[in-house]
Amino acid sequence: MAITAALVKELRGATGAGMMDSKKALTETNGDMEAAVDWLRTKGLAKAAKKSSRTAAEGLVAVCVEGNKGVAVEVNSETDFVGKNADFQEMVAGISKVALGVSNVDALNAADMGGKTVAEVVTAKVATIGENMSVRRMSALEGDVVVSYVHNAVIAGMGKIGVLVALTGGTEALGKQIAMHIAAVNPAALSEADLDAAVVEKEKQIQMDIARESGKPEAVIEKMIIGRMKKFIGESTLLNQSFVVNPDLTVGAAAKEVGATITGFVRLEVGEGIEVVKEDFAAEVAKVAQG
Repeated sequence: MAITAALVKELRGATGAGMMDSKKALTETNGDMEAAVDWLRTKGLAKAAKKSSRTAAEGLVAVCVEGNKGVAVEVNSETDFVGKNADFQEMVAGISKVALGVSNVDALNAADMGGKTVAEVVTAKVATIGENMSVRRMSALEGDVVVSYVHNAVIAGMGKIGVLVALTGGTEALGKQIAMHIAAVNPAALSEADLDAAVVEKEKQIQMDIARESGKPEAVIEKMIIGRMKKFIGESTLLNQSFVVNPDLTVGAAAKEVGATITGFVRLEVGEGIEVVKEDFAAEVAKVAQG
């Protein structure tokens, strides 16, 4: 496929690599953005590999806890302006309360909310506010202690990032600190056992390719990989991450010190994983002008 300047620019933004290196990576991978990022990492040319940052959807995440159950719900809108609308916020708060009684987003959309289904309530609000909206996803969490946290809340229990933490033992104050850590650091999983095996294997292969570029013997490479994968797992899993509140301890160790065990967590961020095509308005106008 043709390697456009826009593709090269996008890859440079995602990796920090140089223009020519980005173009070569895209050429080598036939324009596959994800494969190009991995190619740059293998060659040691990627300064950053954050492919999940391309988020553009707006709206709010609401968290709600009742007893030993908590829910986090994401409701999307087209613009950030709607997220500041009191009617929209009231609707999202109501949806989060309904979510306490269901287990997935399909059931949530079909659930009763004041005599209408949640889906019908959202449709009515679309007609009122004049912008497309949807209940995109929800996650529920249960535990002996369930604590919620919203980063940069626009109103109580609602904002751009919502977190739930489940604990056995410990205190709500500890849970709040751990939830703030999760909001900031965004761990991929609770523990090594919870990591996606395919993700781990892919990372291992990338690290092997990087190590082989050094020309070192296979025996040395194997030892290098053990260390690098240990670091990867430590940085990716909540229990093994350095605690932002006390960097001398891992999150798991900090919980253990006060007799607590972290049994689960949820982190939802508005627009996470949604990719929206950004149109070049100037180019569009020029195209129209040319006839």
